[in-house]
Amino acid sequence: MRAANPPTRRDRIRTQVMAVIALTVVWNLLWGAFTWANLFSGILVSAAVVIFFPLPPVEFDGRVRPLGLLNFALRFIADLVAASVQVAVLAFRFGHRPTSAIVAVPLRIRSDLNMTLVAEAVSLIPGSLIVEADHETTTLYIHMLGVEDEEHLERLREHVLRLEDRLARALGSDEELRRCGIDPSERKERRS
Repeated sequence: MRAANPPTRRDRIRTQVMAVIALTVVWNLLWGAFTWANLFSGILVSAAVVIFFPLPPVEFDGRVRPLGLLNFALRFIADLVAASVQVAVLAFRFGHRPTSAIVAVPLRIRSDLNMTLVAEAVSLIPGSLIVEADHETTTLYIHMLGVEDEEHLERLREHVLRLEDRLARALGSDEELRRCGIDPSERKERRS
C-alpha cells in the first residue's frame, strides 16, 4: 500500500465544492421540490455544514469506469429483487422459523471507502444487515436471514466478495483490482 499524500489546498476545495453540491441536491430532495429558494437555502446550509463540521478526507485512488458501474447497478438491482422475493417467501411460510447467522467476511481491499461502499450495498439488500465493521482487519460482520447450512454460509460469503469485485471493477484502482484477483492489464487489452 502506498503512503498517503496529504491533500493539496486545491484538492480540499474541490472536495468541499462537491460536498456542497451533493448536500444541496439532498436538501432539495428532502423539501420535495427544486425551487430557487430551496436551491439558495440548500447552498447556504450545505456551505455552513462543510465549513463548521468538516469531515476527515476520504481517499479515492480509483477511477470511475462506466461499464463497471453499469454492471454493478444492474447486478445490484437483480440482487435486490431476488432477496426481496426470498424474504417475502420466508415471511409468509407459516409454521416455519427462518434461521439466521452472523457471517464474518474479511474484505480484500483495505480502504475505508471500499468498506463503507460494500457495507452500504450489503445493508440495502433485504435479509442482510451489517452488525459490525472491524476497521483494523477490514472485516464485515453481517447478520443474514434464511441461512440453511454451512455450505449456504460460504455461498453468502462469496456473494459479498463478488459484490466487492463488482465495486472494484466500477470504482477501483489498478492495485485494488489486483487485490481482488483481477488483472488490470487484461482489462486494458480488451479495451483496445
